[in-house]
Amino acid sequence: MNGNEKVMKEGKYSTLLLRLCVPSVMIMIVTVLYHMADVFFIGQMQDAYKIAAVGLAGPIFTILSGLGTLFGSGGCTVISLALGKGDHDRIRRVSAFCFYGALLFGVVFAAGMLVFMKEICLLLGADSLTLQETEAYLRIIVLFAPITLFSNIFMNLIRGTGAAKESLIANLAGCLINIILDPLFILVFRWGVQGAALATGIGNCFSALVIFACIWKNKNTFSLKISDARPQAKLVGQVFMLGLPLAASTILMSVTGILMNNLLASYDQIAVAAQSIASRVGQLSSMAAMGICMGMQPAISYNFAAQDHERTTEILKKTALVSMIIGIVIALLCIVFRDTILVGFIKDEKVIQVGRVALIASVCMAPISAIYQMLTTYFQSTGRAGYATACSILNKGVFFVLMMYVLGAVFGMYGIFFSGAAAELLSLIAGVIMVVHVIHMPRED
Repeated sequence: MNGNEKVMKEGKYSTLLLRLCVPSVMIMIVTVLYHMADVFFIGQMQDAYKIAAVGLAGPIFTILSGLGTLFGSGGCTVISLALGKGDHDRIRRVSAFCFYGALLFGVVFAAGMLVFMKEICLLLGADSLTLQETEAYLRIIVLFAPITLFSNIFMNLIRGTGAAKESLIANLAGCLINIILDPLFILVFRWGVQGAALATGIGNCFSALVIFACIWKNKNTFSLKISDARPQAKLVGQVFMLGLPLAASTILMSVTGILMNNLLASYDQIAVAAQSIASRVGQLSSMAAMGICMGMQPAISYNFAAQDHERTTEILKKTALVSMIIGIVIALLCIVFRDTILVGFIKDEKVIQVGRVALIASVCMAPISAIYQMLTTYFQSTGRAGYATACSILNKGVFFVLMMYVLGAVFGMYGIFFSGAAAELLSLIAGVIMVVHVIHMPRED
């Protein structure tokens, strides 16, 4: 038993928090900063339509992230469960399958985007004021799709073995390069949105290099051999089923993002720019809570597979409390300093006025979101993919869309901003009902 396994099996909760969750939270925060950097430095050009263009491109990022989550989150859970059972051969086969899956899906995704770029940008909500900038940004972003997918997937796979620190280092490397290159490309070279996209792509390349080094260092654990990547129905099915809940949530988020951008664009592209800023700032609370839950996921899966149900329950309860507290703190800070935050992005008074409401809407349900995230993590970590997928579909595919149209019809533009918050509350109620049902089911030991 290596050090990571011993911590997951016997370590104190505080040790688990430091070893698994702190790096995972930092990864999530770094990811938010990664995406926030483009909007921040584009904002320094004081052009609301350029910010709107980057915001309109956001759902494509989300779809790409969803594809990565399908392999990465599913593979992470499979690896953690295999580790709990001592099945190291399964870990090698999962890693090889995910590697070649990332390359294939990345190439297909990039090719499809480039062929139908204009049509996709119009579908995203671009108009004559934002179409050219949105196309220019996305053309560069999609060229890096295979590398981006590889980085996202293997950060999760490495985390599945309990090596959260290595995932953090890879993420930090990409983020730092992006933040360094953004002002150079955008403000010095005056490349605008193309510079922002290029900086993001190069940052992902650096993350990939760090991950390759980690794989090489742990070549007895992970495998990139084609012979190990041979599709096996049971393994592929398990990876996809366990990855589907988060992937469905992420991809559905892109669909709702497209709907929201189109609805807001019917009012004004200023509303799209405000939402672009507010949604990225709002991610600080939601992603921090997600980082806590995802960081603890390997420990939950490991102890569940080892049939230590008492320890599994203890970890779940404490993780829910910690994630909720952190979500509340970040949300309060965002609300109190919302004007300072908005002015930091852009000094356009129209954007700031609308952004005040959009920012409150983005963070007001942080405690609810944290508990909901723990419920879906519980389902996924214990192999109950069907329940986790149902939660994701209800949240982003049913409640969010319903609330956008209902609240939009009643309260107009500002009702659309609060539709995500209303969806989180309804999703929590549905999730609690599912958990109660699962708890009263006979346990399979």
